[in-house]
Amino acid sequence: MKVGYMVSRFPTDAETFIVREMNALADHGGFEIELMSLYPPGEAFAHPSARRWLGGRHRPRAGQALGATLWWAVRRPLALAGAIGAIVAGHARSPAVLARALITVPIAAAHARRARAVGVEHVHAHFATYPALAAWLCFRLTGVPYSFTAHAHDIFIDRSFLTRKVRDARFVVAISRYNRRLLADHGGGDTPVEVVHCGIDPAVYPFRPRTPPADGPVRALCVASLMEHKGHPVLFEALATPSLERVRLELVGGRDPAGLEALARRLRISDRVRFLGGLPEEEVARLLGEVDLFVLPSIVARDGQMEGIPVALMEAMACGLPVVASRLSGIPELVEDGVSGFLAEPGDVASLRSALERALAGGLDPGSGRARVEGEFAIEGTARRMARLLEDGRLETG
Repeated sequence: MKVGYMVSRFPTDAETFIVREMNALADHGGFEIELMSLYPPGEAFAHPSARRWLGGRHRPRAGQALGATLWWAVRRPLALAGAIGAIVAGHARSPAVLARALITVPIAAAHARRARAVGVEHVHAHFATYPALAAWLCFRLTGVPYSFTAHAHDIFIDRSFLTRKVRDARFVVAISRYNRRLLADHGGGDTPVEVVHCGIDPAVYPFRPRTPPADGPVRALCVASLMEHKGHPVLFEALATPSLERVRLELVGGRDPAGLEALARRLRISDRVRFLGGLPEEEVARLLGEVDLFVLPSIVARDGQMEGIPVALMEAMACGLPVVASRLSGIPELVEDGVSGFLAEPGDVASLRSALERALAGGLDPGSGRARVEGEFAIEGTARRMARLLEDGRLETG
């Protein structure tokens, strides 16, 4: 089965979960993947797992996009005009989103033309925003069915045109039960909405059960882009209390750290915080094998952005690390408070401090976290569910 995978950018250092899914489906033996990218990759580096796709990705050039739009305007003028009209009406209340959607139209037109030429049988998009919009336009122009996976910012910040994209899809994937409930209010009553977790390969993360040392320094790791919804300031404030003064924090994640560095100086914890920037997967795996504790203090950002189920938490739990995270979105579906980790209220410094103190005190069975990941979040199982959806177009609700 030839499946087009529609993504915003490729490669990207933050979306390893998409690469893992493509790799697993390609290795499954029943799928040929056509990688379809919308926009330039920017400064992102390619993880080793992504390199197999670099030569085969397709991203239309400007001339190809314009030519394809004219090609469809001649051959399917009513379908193209109707789709553009629907896009304008569906995004009218969000001018900035509408502008980006209209920029996406000619790019999607080029993908639609190529998908038809090479025999793509189904298009699956990751993220409900512009990739799903491009897949929808391919469907309107070619009749090739589509689906998409909804993650986090793509349904939490702006839901323009979401109901139409859901209703016209063959099926929709939610990465958590939390997301499935939200999508049920946007056309999910008519279109199957199935939960398929993002997955990891537990074999890549050797299990070594850890308990923070009772005395002396504690190495804590946070793997997250330095964005508002990741909640780093809340963590810094929690670490500035005497009960946590032996915690040494290492931060892996890209984007401008200047504001956080200044905050660390103001709180007088800069000697206990290391900014490591973005790192390849193998370096992250190495750090996970060395540290004593993993923490991810996620919050709801001012624009509504929040987590789905962070893959970094899965990786840490697979390694045998005690994890501290927020009781937010789909995270409690992975981390069971007091069993496989400790949960804090999002944005609450006192609650996060208490969760970290509980983690330092020990008491978890590290094997419970590993078992949770192997049982529900291993890529072999999640890819198998995705394969069945692509083959059948439906799956019993889990």
